Amino acid sequence: MRRILTNDAGQWRIFAAVWLGLAILAVLLAGEAARRDAEAAALRQASTAGALHAAVLRSELERHRSLPLVLAQDPDLLALLESPERGDVDRLNRKFERLAGEVRAAAIYVLDADGVALAASNWREPTSFVGSDYRFRPYYFDALRGGQAAFFALGTVSGRPGLYLSRRVDDAGGRPLGVIVAKVEFDALEADWRRSGEPTWVADQNGVVLITTVPEWRFHTTRPLSPEDRRRLSAEQTSGAALLADLPLQPRPSGLVRVEANIPSGLYASATDALPDIGWTVHLLAPAGAAIDRAVATARMLALLSVALLAGLTGVLLRRRQRAAIRAVEAESARIDLEHRIDARTAELRAANTRLNHEIEERRRAEKSRQSLQDDLIQANKLATLGQIAAGVAHEINQPIAAIRTHADSASLHLEAADGPAARRSLASIAGLTERVGAITDELRAFSRKTRSETVAVGVEAAIDGALLLVGARMRETGVTLVRPPAPPDLAVMAERNRLEQVVLNLLQNAIEALRDTPDATISLEVTTKGRRVTIRIADNGPGVAPEVRERLFTPFTTDKRDGVGLGLVISRDIVAGFGGELTLEPTARGAAFVVRLMRAK
Repeated sequence: MRRILTNDAGQWRIFAAVWLGLAILAVLLAGEAARRDAEAAALRQASTAGALHAAVLRSELERHRSLPLVLAQDPDLLALLESPERGDVDRLNRKFERLAGEVRAAAIYVLDADGVALAASNWREPTSFVGSDYRFRPYYFDALRGGQAAFFALGTVSGRPGLYLSRRVDDAGGRPLGVIVAKVEFDALEADWRRSGEPTWVADQNGVVLITTVPEWRFHTTRPLSPEDRRRLSAEQTSGAALLADLPLQPRPSGLVRVEANIPSGLYASATDALPDIGWTVHLLAPAGAAIDRAVATARMLALLSVALLAGLTGVLLRRRQRAAIRAVEAESARIDLEHRIDARTAELRAANTRLNHEIEERRRAEKSRQSLQDDLIQANKLATLGQIAAGVAHEINQPIAAIRTHADSASLHLEAADGPAARRSLASIAGLTERVGAITDELRAFSRKTRSETVAVGVEAAIDGALLLVGARMRETGVTLVRPPAPPDLAVMAERNRLEQVVLNLLQNAIEALRDTPDATISLEVTTKGRRVTIRIADNGPGVAPEVRERLFTPFTTDKRDGVGLGLVISRDIVAGFGGELTLEPTARGAAFVVRLMRAK
C-alpha cells in the first residue's frame, strides 16, 4: 500500500511539473502571438487613418492649387503688371480680398518682375503686403525660373506658417511680368486632425515638420541634417530662426515608436503616406500601448485558463473514480459553453458579413443610379438640342424632297418622250438627293440614340461633320459664317462618337445663340494637336460671357442666355471629363472661345 501511495505521489509530482511547464510555455506563446496580432491590427488601423488624413490634405491642396493658374489669366492682373501706373490697383485688391474669403486662402497677392507686391487681399490690414519686397523668397524666384512653385514657410510679416503656391504671369509674347501668389494656412485642418486624438504631422523632403497637431513639433526635423542644410532651411522657412532638434521619437520594430514628450508618453503605431507631387509625407501615430497590453494580458489569461482546464481534465481522467459522473457533467458543460461562444461569435460574424454585403449592394445601386441619372440627363440634353434644331433640319430635308418630286416628274415626262438619257439623269439626281436625306435622318437617329460613355478611337472630323450636318441649316438661316481651317488628316481621339458630337453641337448652338444680334457673325472651329493632346477650339465674335457669370460658368443653372437653363455646359464638361479630357473657357479679346482638350488615340 505504501509503495502504491509512493508511486501515486511520484506520478502526481511529474504530472504537476509537466503541466506547469506547459502552462508557462502556453502563456509565453499566447502572449507573443497576441502581441504580434495586436501590433498588426494597430498598424493597420494607423495605416487606414493615415491614408484618410493624407486624402484630406491632398484634397485641400488640390482645391487651392488651381487658384494661381486661374488668376494668372485674369485681365485686371495682366493689365496691372503690364502698366502698373495705369492699372486699377483698388479693383484688384478688392477682387483678391473677396476671392480669398470665398476659397479660404490666408492671402492672395501679386508681385511684379522685381518681387514687389502691387496688390494683395490684406490691403486693408496693418500687415498689408502691398509695397513689400519678396524677391528673396524661394516661391518668387522658383516661379520665375520654373513657371510655378510651392513653398512652406513662416510669413515674414504675419509670422504665421503656411504653404505659398505661386505661378509666373507671362504676357502674350511669353515675357515674364510677375508672380501671382496664394498663401494657404492649415489651422482648420490641424484642428480637425487634432480632434481625432491621433498625433499627426507632415514633413517635407528634408524631414522638416510643416503641419502638425502638436504645435511644439513644428519645424523639428525627423532625421539628422548637416549644419549647412540646417542653416539654409532655417533662413528659407523660419525667417532666420534655427530649426529645432529631431522629434522625440524612439523607433521600435514593426513600425512602432515610443514617444516621451509633448504628447502622452507611450507606445504608438506609426503610419506614413506620401504626397509625391509636392514632396511631402504624412505621418500619423495611433495610440497602441494600452491595446497591446490588454491583448497580451487577455491572451495570457486565456492560455493559462486553457492549460488549467486541460490539466484538470487530465487529472480527472487519471483518477477514474467516483467523480466520473461529475467529470462528464463538467466536460459537457464546458463543451456546451464553448459551443455557445462559438455560435455567438459565428452569428456576430454572419451579421457583420450581411451588413457588409448590404452596404456593398447599396453602394452599387447608388453608383448605378448615379450613372443612370447622368445618362438620362445627357439624353435629355440631346433631345432638347434636337428640339432646338428641328426646324432647321426639317427645312434641310424638305429641300431635297421637293427636288426629288421635281426630278420624278421630269423623269416621267422624259420616259413618255422616250428620252432615255434625260430620264436616267433625273433618276441619278433623285438617287443623290435620297442619299442626302438618308444621311440627315441617319445622323438624327444616331444622335438621338441613348449611349454609354465608353471611350474608343473616334475620328474628330467625322464627329464635327455630324454636328455641322444637324446645325448647318440654322447657321445658314441666321447668317452665321463658319471659319474651319483644315484639321490634321486621319486624326482620332479617345471618346464616344455620339457624345463628342453632342458636345460640339452644344458649343455650336451656344455660339449661334450668342451671335443673334451680332453683325458679320462668325464662328471659328479649329482642330490642333500638340504631342498626344488634341484641341478643338470653337470661338465666336459675339458679346462674350458676362464677367459676373464667367467664374461660375460651369456651375449648374448658371447662364446668361434669355431662355437658357444653365445645364448644357455642365453636361458637356462632364462628358469630356468622362473621356479623360477637359472643357474650358479661354480668355479672348472679343467674343467667347471654348476649348475641348482630349487624348489622341494611339
